[in-house]
Amino acid sequence: MSDFDDDKLAVCFKALGHPARLAILRALADEERCCCGDIVGRLPLAQSTVSQHLQILREAGLIRGKAEGRKSRYCLDRAAFLALGEGTTALLDMIVDPMAGMACCKTEEKTSL
Repeated sequence: MSDFDDDKLAVCFKALGHPARLAILRALADEERCCCGDIVGRLPLAQSTVSQHLQILREAGLIRGKAEGRKSRYCLDRAAFLALGEGTTALLDMIVDPMAGMACCKTEEKTSL
């Protein structure tokens, strides 16, 4: 598996589990760097709400932020997304492997006497 263990995968999946954060990631994917105000201008959300979502994405390691004067600029951490993709693929490969779950959850019918 990649550098993403189950705890890291869970943190990233949780961060990705909100439509506003997905919209923020799409906005960041369109630009090399964005400040919070740029993102606020693209979304129907208050600045404080966007800031909270940016913080969650940053804590999950999916984006990076850098102070530039009085503003912070954010960008995607593309290496983190690559590792997340590898970790997710490894997990899904285990889940959908047709040989791994052949006997899974087979229920036996109870016979009545």
